[in-house]
Amino acid sequence: MMKAFSQRLLPPYSGQVQIAESDRARAITMDGLRWEIHFLRAAKIREGAAGLKTKGAFTRVASIGSDELGAIAGQTSSLYENIDERIIELAAFLTTAHLPFPSADHYEYWLLDADDESPLALIFSCTEADYMALFPSRPEWPALPAAVMPIAKTQDEQARGEAPVNYRVERLVAARAGSKPRACWFQRRSSEPDQFPVFLLREDWVDEEQHQLCQRYLMRQSSRLLMLHGLQCEERRRLELAARPYALEVERFFPLYPEIVDQRIVNAIRAEARLRGASGEQVSLLDRRDGILYL
Repeated sequence: MMKAFSQRLLPPYSGQVQIAESDRARAITMDGLRWEIHFLRAAKIREGAAGLKTKGAFTRVASIGSDELGAIAGQTSSLYENIDERIIELAAFLTTAHLPFPSADHYEYWLLDADDESPLALIFSCTEADYMALFPSRPEWPALPAAVMPIAKTQDEQARGEAPVNYRVERLVAARAGSKPRACWFQRRSSEPDQFPVFLLREDWVDEEQHQLCQRYLMRQSSRLLMLHGLQCEERRRLELAARPYALEVERFFPLYPEIVDQRIVNAIRAEARLRGASGEQVSLLDRRDGILYL
């Protein structure tokens, strides 16, 4: 039986990865354009006092473009005559699947605010309660590196030789977590009031300079944050507006956006991306695997 779901790629948050999984293999993608194929191998893990439990671990074996799926599923090309049946099974499922898949990582590990122990920044997430014990007890929140998501500096910041915005936000979060930071697992339930930061990081900073720094980081993440499920219309509209300067990123991640609030804005962004792509413009950072390897 095939399972299809998505989960946030953490830490740091890089996007919403899509996963199609059988009892023998899985296919994952960050953009719906390229699928990584992983085969299952057994691994032993310790689960508290309960002793040892068997859990699946995966080995990456192939990378397949979405345009190849139909040929692999039907084996209509001699290129795929001897392809493994596990890959054929995944390809057959993916040819009729609709992206994005439902979000399933409802167990979340949050760094806490030192003042009131409320959720401050999301560190990890997972799909099953049993998996929580596998994650390290690490009360540290990392920002998405500047090498992956560069944020333009102001002229004043350049003149002062300021560190990238990413790392300054990281330091702000660490300071707010206090000298003895704590983190805690939560199970999110859609039927309960939601008191968690919608963009996975608190936005209510008392100091205006800190607030603006955080906003610059989050709005630069907009093309990736638009992959989140469960955003309200106004929250999604904020991100769509903020994503306008990052047209090539939006075009890459668009298949994984659960919904669009302002179709006019997003259509304009995608039209710009196609024009820029037709002129030969490329962003080498978009070729990164974005941490998929360790899922």
